[in-house]
Amino acid sequence: MLRTVLGRREKPTPVDPASVLGALPLAIVVLDEAGRFLFANAAAEQFFLASAAQLSEMNLADFVAPGDALLRLLEQVRGEGVSIAGHDLILESPRLSRRSVGVHLAPLPEVKGAVVLKLQEGSAARAFDHGMGISPASRGVAGMAAVLAHEVKNPLSGIRGAAQLLEATLEPADRELAVLIRDEADRIRALVEQMEAFGEQPPEQRGAVNIHRVLEHVRRLAMSGFARHIRFVEAYDPSLPPVFGSRDQLVQVILNLVKNAAEAINESGTGGGEIALSTAFQAGIYRAAGPGGGPGAGPGTGPGGGRAGGTAQEDRRHVPLVVAVRDNGPGIAEGLKPHLFEPFVSGRRAGTGLGLALAAKIVDEHDGLIDVESRPGRTEFRLRLPVVTGGEAQ
Repeated sequence: MLRTVLGRREKPTPVDPASVLGALPLAIVVLDEAGRFLFANAAAEQFFLASAAQLSEMNLADFVAPGDALLRLLEQVRGEGVSIAGHDLILESPRLSRRSVGVHLAPLPEVKGAVVLKLQEGSAARAFDHGMGISPASRGVAGMAAVLAHEVKNPLSGIRGAAQLLEATLEPADRELAVLIRDEADRIRALVEQMEAFGEQPPEQRGAVNIHRVLEHVRRLAMSGFARHIRFVEAYDPSLPPVFGSRDQLVQVILNLVKNAAEAINESGTGGGEIALSTAFQAGIYRAAGPGGGPGAGPGTGPGGGRAGGTAQEDRRHVPLVVAVRDNGPGIAEGLKPHLFEPFVSGRRAGTGLGLALAAKIVDEHDGLIDVESRPGRTEFRLRLPVVTGGEAQ
């Protein structure tokens, strides 16, 4: 750090990298070519319940089961020289109690075969990645949906029918009130039907989906309706493989993001609105298998959620394709960002606050991740979806 004193710049104070790493609350270790510990900061000592001196005589394999996903990720970092992140990996061994962790691995070029490993407790990782998936509040809505469907929709039908009967018999001055009742009943019914989507639904048939066909379909829908006055920019990587998922659900998610972008631009009233759609292949971001497993669920899982052998070729299908929807609208309010994917949270007066919560739920069910970056004049939503190899895309 450079400081200025009486017009003169002082030389930066030397900083020991080990002291910087030691001050971090994240567990960070350096592993050599054989998996032995070369360095461990204070947080790593607490994580592994061993001192740095003890760890220096140990191997990572002493703390994880043979064939563990973390060991396979370690080998892939060494073999391909790329950084890799993993979410919700389960570590369990006689030395460690069962725990869910997020990890990030990166090669250390100065030492042959050495890898820097960062570990973060699963709860902390989820807090750090807020918005990268369905929130607990969204899961709570799932329980309410079935109740609302029965307890609200049936009475609403009666109210709407009564309003229609009254409308035909009332004087013009009073007829407006009957129309108001009917319209409000329709609005509430539409809101409840949106909430129903959070309930348990029959599983959608999934397969190889050409994400570019999905994006083009959404673009045509938008340009023929709510975004007809907005310019679209496309930046697609034509070499990308298909994603594993449901075409209809992916259309629903991306259409919702494009619609939100268009509404933000229109409400700003600044003119010159632009929405950019892009795709890219992002090596090094993984999501470990969830309860359902399935293709694309995470490293080392096969179609039934079991071990897939752990080769680099098999794991590559879990590296996600990134879909981005960007707009040049006014941006998202700072106070809204931490709650953006929660139900009933909306930055628009007429918004229901269910669209992004539902999008997060669908992406989560696809073993994907969703996040957002926003500042005035630039908001970008990114979907990270598992890819598949082979098969004809929808």
